[in-house]
Amino acid sequence: MDFYGATGSELRFAAYVDGLASVIGHKDRIGPLRDYCTGLILPGERKSVEPMAAVTAPTRTAAQHQSLLHFVGEGGWSDERVIAKVREMVLPTIERQGADRGLDHRRYRLSQARTSLGRGDASILRPARQAG
Repeated sequence: MDFYGATGSELRFAAYVDGLASVIGHKDRIGPLRDYCTGLILPGERKSVEPMAAVTAPTRTAAQHQSLLHFVGEGGWSDERVIAKVREMVLPTIERQGADRGLDHRRYRLSQARTSLGRGDASILRPARQAG
């Protein structure tokens, strides 16, 4: 990635995607991973691969759609390794910034969410279940 002129948030996003790329396996998955993550953070209600393809590759939407479908449906990576990497990269920031905002990170857990294709590979923070 060309970092000349990149903003702080763009650099953090690139570092995040690079971190995930380090655990998803084959280097051919890095481009689709970047496009998928980009699609998730772009504006728009629908977070399925069809609108993501149209936004991330407007001149080759059909091919991008197929690429993203294959990436999400046939990823072949270890969910456990990806979730562990997300925890490693995100939890320190939540702990650091959460204390400033009154957030107790122990009340949240990283869990899997169902994607639009039904695969449970999207990691999100959810409130932990309270005992009792």
